[in-house]
Amino acid sequence: MDDEAVYDDGRVRVDSDGVTLRRYYFPIATAKHIRYRDIRSVDLRPMSWLTGRGRLWGTSDPRYWLPLEAGRAGKHTLIVLDLGGRVSPAFTPDDPRRAGELIERYRSGSAPGRA
Repeated sequence: MDDEAVYDDGRVRVDSDGVTLRRYYFPIATAKHIRYRDIRSVDLRPMSWLTGRGRLWGTSDPRYWLPLEAGRAGKHTLIVLDLGGRVSPAFTPDDPRRAGELIERYRSGSAPGRA
């Protein structure tokens, strides 16, 4: 990826090319790259113990898949990306409001430099 990140907390990267969720795939912890054109919606939700707050990796709710993150229990907001499938990637960035806004701006084509 040559694009400069507009958001990167070490686990989630947002740039003009898409969203990269690091340590996504189990068991080898490789990254998942999601292009903006594949994202149907971006949803910020309060996170509970049932939707992944106590989860290190994977899911306790079959609607979401969460990448590996040891510090998730201290977070309160979950971002869910609807890609049109049965299972949606979900993640907990350090600054969920900023990450969500940036993803939505790029997805809708209103970010600077997007045609």
